[in-house]
Amino acid sequence: MTGTIWINAGEMSGDMHGGRLMAALRRQAPSLEYCGMGGPEMREQGLEALLRVEDLSVMGFTEVLGHIPRIFQMLKRIKSELAARRPRAVILIDAPEFNFRVAKYAYALGIPVFYYISPKLWAWRTGRARFIAKYITRMISILPFEIAFYRQFGMEVDYVGNPLVDMVDWPSIDHITPVPGRIGLLPGSRRKEIEPLMPEYARAATILARTVPGLEFHCVQAPGVEQSRLRELWQTDVPLTIHGPLNRYAFMRGCQMLIAASGTVTLESALIGTPTLVAYKLSKLSYAIGRRVVKVPFVALPNLIMEREVFPELLQEKADGPVLAEYALRWLTDADAMHAVRDDLARLRTMLGAPGAPDRAATVILHDLQTRRPA
Repeated sequence: MTGTIWINAGEMSGDMHGGRLMAALRRQAPSLEYCGMGGPEMREQGLEALLRVEDLSVMGFTEVLGHIPRIFQMLKRIKSELAARRPRAVILIDAPEFNFRVAKYAYALGIPVFYYISPKLWAWRTGRARFIAKYITRMISILPFEIAFYRQFGMEVDYVGNPLVDMVDWPSIDHITPVPGRIGLLPGSRRKEIEPLMPEYARAATILARTVPGLEFHCVQAPGVEQSRLRELWQTDVPLTIHGPLNRYAFMRGCQMLIAASGTVTLESALIGTPTLVAYKLSKLSYAIGRRVVKVPFVALPNLIMEREVFPELLQEKADGPVLAEYALRWLTDADAMHAVRDDLARLRTMLGAPGAPDRAATVILHDLQTRRPA
């Protein structure tokens, strides 16, 4: 198979999944070429990056407002490039607020659109399922509970399992036992996540270090985040060790517990088997709007998959140093509670499918293109 595929990621986590999907596509169809919008992992796989995902990665209703001029400029560029290049297909990865516009552009040009990493319509704006039914050629899902959601709207969805299963080198981490007293901190990759959370992590560490002697605090530095900024926000005398993103899974596995920003990392920590407190803060307006429109009982993906709160969710005013310390102490001083969480996580791991999700997604896309009549 020859030709060009346009692939669009809108966040760093999307770039991570996009890079692995591109690798799978290249294994199955080596002659295809790729252009579009991506980050370092997609560029490493040969993407001609006409736009960079690093220039879009924002979150929150009000946070997006400050980036509107840039966002519209990027969309205008995509619209003109799609018309000029006429790629064989468009692959969209999550980021629905941005990618739904790209889907419309492609649809108008008669270009098939594949959506990998289904947008979280089940969380809010369920009416958008009708948009997907019209503009998306194939929906490819990585979460098991999404199948029933889409079927409510008479839609078929290809469930391929979760690509995070493929990203973990299980033989290298399954033997790792947690180090007692080692607490891992994951404040996120966006400025809007890190700046409100890191000082609260520091306040929690101050309380915990005073209460439980011998604790160690370690922070995983996300790609693109300056270590100096993390240290500026660590407003305590409690020692902090900062690790780069390389080998983060082995590090996370070796922690007794984690405190993490809500997002993909919470599913990673669940898959690895490490108990995690989930913290998040948005602007007051973003949170108020979110409370009105979000239609699911939990924020963290592990809780949604397990259909109960396995990981405590400490949001907004609860994402506060003393509250984080209180919840951490419950686990640090109760071995039975910690074991119960680890048992839940072992069950969750079996629910996410066998390895090979990117390859199965690539097969869905290529089979559809091979059997599709030219427009």
